[in-house]
Amino acid sequence: MTSMPGSAAPTGATTPRPADRRPVLRFTRAERWVHWATAGLMLVCLATAGCLYYPPLAELVGRRRLVVTLHVWCGVLLPVPLLLGLASRALRGDLSRLNRFAPYDREWLRAVRRRSYRRPAGKFNAGQKLYAAWTAGAVLVMVGTGLLMWFTRLAPLLWRTGATFVHDWLTVAIVVAVVGHLRQAAKDPEARRGLRTGRVDPGWAAREHTHWDYRAEQPAEAGPTGDTARGVACR
Repeated sequence: MTSMPGSAAPTGATTPRPADRRPVLRFTRAERWVHWATAGLMLVCLATAGCLYYPPLAELVGRRRLVVTLHVWCGVLLPVPLLLGLASRALRGDLSRLNRFAPYDREWLRAVRRRSYRRPAGKFNAGQKLYAAWTAGAVLVMVGTGLLMWFTRLAPLLWRTGATFVHDWLTVAIVVAVVGHLRQAAKDPEARRGLRTGRVDPGWAAREHTHWDYRAEQPAEAGPTGDTARGVACR
């Protein structure tokens, strides 16, 4: 995390950084843990799927039984980080935000279609909300179809054949979505910093998430005299 250097005072002391430029808390440690654990499991699932379905990769890696075991268990564990993370109040609050569409979200989508840069958003923009909803649904379908394929006695052959078809083609769709997600993340270093450290620049927050009242969410911090104050940032 970068910081603004202080200026030397006449007595040689360093002046503190202005309160309105303090990094803004965006994600707690629990939220970042859920994100990275889920991302890791998803990437292992996609990598092992490539080894199972693409012959050159299968020949290069070998050990098909180990690859199958990794694929199956990482797929089964995909929902676990989110379920454990529900113990976090911050995560539950963000899930509530992701589950609600506001009028400015529709305006954000219209701005994307018009290729306008005036895109109002709350803590999460409309694109992030749609991606989160799509990913949650895709994970549930992948886990369900995967279990039908793994436990052959759960359903008749016709169901297992359909599950295989859905599982395979949904994998292709997930690869496309994940690549798009990574591409967008590569364009926004401040968003990546938020997921890496939990904090972002207040100017970025005010510019990219105009309807996010981040000032009300900042934790109390101890001041130099022992008093507690909120990390207030100008909007």
